[in-house]
Amino acid sequence: MVRQYLGRSTRSIYLGLAFLSLALHLLLALFCLSVLQTACFLPTSSSSSSSTPRTDTQRHQSNTSSSLAASSSHKLPTSPQNEEHHKLNVVLHHKERDSLSGTTEREKKLIGDGKLIQKVNGRSKLEALFEHPLYNLPHPELLQEDDWLLRVKTHEDARETGSEEEEKEDSITNDSQWQSASQEEGYDKVDWTSNVETHPPWLRFHLGISRRELYNRKDPNLAQLTHYLATQHILSAVQKTGGTQLKLLISFSNHGQALLKPMKQSRDAETDANLFYFSDFERHNAEISAFHLDRLLGFNRIPPVVGRLIDVTTEIREITTDHRLSRTFFTSPVGNVCFYGQCEYYCSTENPVCGQPHALEVSLAAMLPDLTLAPRRSWRSPWRRSYSRTKLAQWEKDPTYCDTVKQTLPYNHGTRLVDLIDMAILDFLMSNMDRHHYETFEKFGNETFLLHLDNGRAFGRHSRDEPSILAPLQQCCRIRRSTLFRLHLLSLPGFRLSDVMRESLAQDPLAGVAPLLSELHLSALDRRLATVLQVVQMCQRHHKDVIYNDMEGYDKEYDQELNLEKKVQ
Repeated sequence: MVRQYLGRSTRSIYLGLAFLSLALHLLLALFCLSVLQTACFLPTSSSSSSSTPRTDTQRHQSNTSSSLAASSSHKLPTSPQNEEHHKLNVVLHHKERDSLSGTTEREKKLIGDGKLIQKVNGRSKLEALFEHPLYNLPHPELLQEDDWLLRVKTHEDARETGSEEEEKEDSITNDSQWQSASQEEGYDKVDWTSNVETHPPWLRFHLGISRRELYNRKDPNLAQLTHYLATQHILSAVQKTGGTQLKLLISFSNHGQALLKPMKQSRDAETDANLFYFSDFERHNAEISAFHLDRLLGFNRIPPVVGRLIDVTTEIREITTDHRLSRTFFTSPVGNVCFYGQCEYYCSTENPVCGQPHALEVSLAAMLPDLTLAPRRSWRSPWRRSYSRTKLAQWEKDPTYCDTVKQTLPYNHGTRLVDLIDMAILDFLMSNMDRHHYETFEKFGNETFLLHLDNGRAFGRHSRDEPSILAPLQQCCRIRRSTLFRLHLLSLPGFRLSDVMRESLAQDPLAGVAPLLSELHLSALDRRLATVLQVVQMCQRHHKDVIYNDMEGYDKEYDQELNLEKKVQ
C-alpha cells in the first residue's frame, strides 16, 4: 500500500517538473522573440539623425563610393567583361560600406584616434589651411598680356592676319573636313568661340597657365578638370614614346588628352632596400599624391592628376590602334586580362599590368599644351645623380659645390636657385630620388616657375629618409620666405601636414577603394618636414643671407596672427 502511494507521488512530481520546464521554455522563447524584433526595427529618420550623426569622413566616403559605382555602371556598355567589372566595383563599395558600419573599430585599428577629418569652428584643417593668409597673398603686380602662355585670338588679331588667313584657305577647308571626319570617329563636334564657357576643361586649363603658376588654386575649373579626367569617355589609348616604363596616352571625345600610369604594385608595398633608385617601379598613387602635396605646399607646379578605375578590355585593348601595345595582351592563369607594352624597364610577361579581372587602377594626368603651341625647355639638374651603381656625382663629393652653381646661368640671378630648392624640398618630403631634369616654358625665359613633372618613383619607402635629396638646401642654405612660412604652418598641430594630406587625398575617386597613401607614408611626411626645418635652422646658425624675401608686399599685421616671424629670424 505504501509502495503504491509513493509511486503515485513520484509520478505527480515528475509531471509537475515537466510542466514547469515547459512553461519556462515558453517564457524564454517569448522573451528572445521580443528582443530580436526590437533589434530588427530601425529607428525613424529623425531619431536616427539625432542619435547617430555621421562623420564627415563617412559622408565623403559613401558619396565617393556611390559616385564611383554610378560612373562605372554608366560608362561601360553591357557585356560579360563589363558585368564582371561592375561586379568588382559593387563588391568593393559594399565592402567599404560594411566597414563604415563599424566606424569605431576602423578608427582604432586602421587610422587611430584623432585622424578623421577634424573640424574647428566649422572648418576642416584643409579648408582652414587654404583660407589662411599665407595661401592668399596678394600679388604686387598684375599679369600682363605676355604673362599668359596662350591666349584666344581677338577679332583685331584676325584682321591683322587677314592676308595670311586668305593664303591658308585650303588648310581651313581641310580643317573643316577633319572636324566632320572626327565626328564619325567618335569625337565631339567642335563649337568653341572666344567665350570661355564654350571651352572644355582641358582647354581652360591651358589658357589659365601664366608666368607665375601652372594653375590658380581658386580657379573653379580645377574641380571641373579633375572630374572630367575621372569620368570622360575614353576614345583611344596608345603607348607614349619616351621614358623608361610603361605609360599610355589617352584621348577623350572632347579632343582632350591625359597621361595614364597603371597600378603595378599594392599601396602598402615598400621599395626593396636593395634596389637602386633608377630601378624602382613607377607608382600610380605616387603621381596622384605628388599633385596633392605640391598643392598643399602652395607651389601649383604639377599638372592636375586624378585616379580612375578603368576596364582594361573595353577602354584599352578593344580601342587601341597601337599594334605594339595590342600584341602584348594576354590572359593570366587566374583569368585576369594583362598587358606589358614595350619600354626599357619592366615591360615583359614577368612584370605585367593586370586587371582584376578587367578592372585596373590608373592615374590620369592632364596633358600640357602641345609643344608646337607652347615649346618647353628641358634643363639638366645641377644636382642630378650619376645613375651609376659605382660612381658618385660631383655634388656628392664636393660640399662647396653650390658656390659653383651660384656663378652659373641661370642660377646666378632671379629666382631659379630658390625654385630648384623648392623642388628639392618637395622631392625630399615624398622621397623622390629620380629628378634628373626639369622643364620650363620657353616663352617665359628664365623668369618663371619650374614644372615638377614625372613623380612616379616617389613614396616608395616610408621607413627610411634620403638626406641627399636635400643637398641643394644644405649646400646653398637658401630658401624662399613664403616657402619657409608655409612649412612652419604645416608643422603646427592645427595644420599638420599628414592631416591635410589625408583629407586632400580623400577627395580623389580612388580613395573610395582604398587610401592612396598608408598611414606610415603620412607619418613620414611629418618626420621629413621636421628635418627640413632643422636644416634651415642649421643654415641660419652659420649663414646670414638664408631667406630670399619674396613677400615684400606682405602685410605685417599677418605676422602676429601667424606667429612665424620669430621662428624664421
